[in-house]
Amino acid sequence: MNELKVRPSAKLLFPLYLAAVALAILIEVYRANGDPSLIYLHWIPAFLLLWTISKHLGLTFTTLTVGSGKLRYQSGVMSRSTRTMEIKKVQDVRVDQTLGQRMLGMGDISIETAGDSSRLTMKSIDRPHAVAEQILEAAHKAV
Repeated sequence: MNELKVRPSAKLLFPLYLAAVALAILIEVYRANGDPSLIYLHWIPAFLLLWTISKHLGLTFTTLTVGSGKLRYQSGVMSRSTRTMEIKKVQDVRVDQTLGQRMLGMGDISIETAGDSSRLTMKSIDRPHAVAEQILEAAHKAV
C-alpha cells in the first residue's frame, strides 16, 4: 500500500474568505457614498480574514500519515506535536458525521489502538469512510 496522507478539509473556510472580502467591499461602497470617516470599520473584515488565515494554517500543518507499518499524527504551526503508533495495533476506526458534514462529504475520524486508553481523532476530513477503510486495510495487512 502506498503512503496515505490525510489533512482536514478547508471547505468550511472558503465562505469565510468570501465573507471578509464582501464585507470589505460593502464597507468601502458605503463609505464612498456616505460618511468617509467610517474607515475604522475595515478592522472587522481584516480581523475575520486574519482569523480565517490562522485557521487555514492550522489545517495545513495537521497531517495523518499511514505507511511503513506506522500511523503518524502531526499538528501544530509553531510548535509541533507528533503521535506515532504501529498500524497493526489499530483496533477500531470510527467515522462521525454531522448533517452539514454529510452534505459536504466530510466527517470526523477516530482511531483506537490496542493498549492505549486514548483515542486519536481528526476532525473534518474529506471522504472519511474511504480513509477509514484504507486504515483498516493497512492494519489487516500488517498483522
